[in-house]
Amino acid sequence: MVHHRPIAERIDWLLDLAQRHTTEFRSPAACLTRERYLANHPTAIVVLKCMDGRINMPVVTGAPPGIIQPFRNLGGMFDLGWPHLGEVMANHVQRMVRSGRQVLIFITYHFSKGSVQRGCAGFDYNTAAAVNHTRHIKQQMEKIFGSDHTTVYPLICGFETDEDALLIHGVKDEILDLAGITSTEVPLLDQRLASLFPDMSDQMRADLRTLLEGNLEWISQVRASDRPVEIEHREWMICLGRGFDFLHTPNLALIIGPYSPNLADPIRKAAGIIAANMEAGKIPDDGFLLFTSAPYEEVGVDQARAALKSQFLARLAAEVIRTDFPVLAERMHIKTAVLSWRSRALKILAEE
Repeated sequence: MVHHRPIAERIDWLLDLAQRHTTEFRSPAACLTRERYLANHPTAIVVLKCMDGRINMPVVTGAPPGIIQPFRNLGGMFDLGWPHLGEVMANHVQRMVRSGRQVLIFITYHFSKGSVQRGCAGFDYNTAAAVNHTRHIKQQMEKIFGSDHTTVYPLICGFETDEDALLIHGVKDEILDLAGITSTEVPLLDQRLASLFPDMSDQMRADLRTLLEGNLEWISQVRASDRPVEIEHREWMICLGRGFDFLHTPNLALIIGPYSPNLADPIRKAAGIIAANMEAGKIPDDGFLLFTSAPYEEVGVDQARAALKSQFLARLAAEVIRTDFPVLAERMHIKTAVLSWRSRALKILAEE
C-alpha cells in the first residue's frame, strides 16, 4: 500500500494520481458526459464538506467529475463571515445565477453508524455538535442569499460513512435516510421530496432526485462489496488551498481550505495528527508532504496570482510547523502547485 512506501515514492504516486485525474477529466468522453449531464440537470451543485477523503459526493451520487463544486475544510467547519470564504462563495453563486442557473448547496456533516471513533474528529466525534454547526451555516446562507429559496437553496445533508448513505434534512428537519429506502419506495421519492421541500422548484427537486437515485445505487454496490469498514487514520500529507479534487483516497491527506482568517490553528491540528501517525507507526517516519495549491480561471495575471498565493500558503504553513513541531519539520517535504479550473491540469511550481 502507498502509505508504507518511502516518502519519495509516495510523492511520485501522488503526482501520477493527479496526472491521471487530469487526463480523465479532459478526455472527449468525459467532456461530453458533463455537457449532457448539465443539459439535463441545470441546477448548480455546491457541497460544503469535511477534509475527510471518504466524503466523495460525485462518486456516491453518480455525478460526473466537475459537476459538483466542493468547499473542503477541517471538520467541515465554515463561517460565511470569513472574508475570503464569503467572497469565493458569493462569486461562484453569482456566476451561476448570471448564466440562468439555480444553486443547490449541500451543507454536510458525517458520522459512522458502526463506531463513534470513525466519525468526524474535527468535532471530537460529536455528531450533534456537527449538525448544530450545519444549521448555523444554513442560517448564514439564508441571510446572504435570501430565505425564499427561489434561486439559492441551502440544505443540510448527513453522510454516513459505513455505507456512504446520505441523510437529507427537510425544512422542518424531517430526515430522509437513504440507507432505509427500499426498492419499492423509490417511486415515492418525488412525493417525499415535495413534502420535505415544499418551496423547492420543480427543476431543482428533479435534479436533487437524480443525485439521490445515484446514491441509492451506490449504497447497493457498497452493500454487495467486501469493502472494509474499519479504516485506520494514516494521513501522511497536509494539503492547504484549493484544487485537491483528485485526492479522495480515504485517510490519505488532511485538507485545509484557505478560508479561515486563522489558518495557523488548523495547520497545527493537522501537523499534530501527522506527528501522532508517525509515532504510532501508522506511516513511515522518513517524511511527510506539505502540499499547497491555488486555482486559476485564466492564464496570465490570474495564473500568476495563483502561483504567488500557493507559495505564500506554503511559507505560512511551513513556518507554523517549524515553530510548533520542530522535530516534525525536519521531515517536511514541500510542493507548491497551481490548478487550471477548466482543464484540472495541476502544475508543480519550481522551488523558491
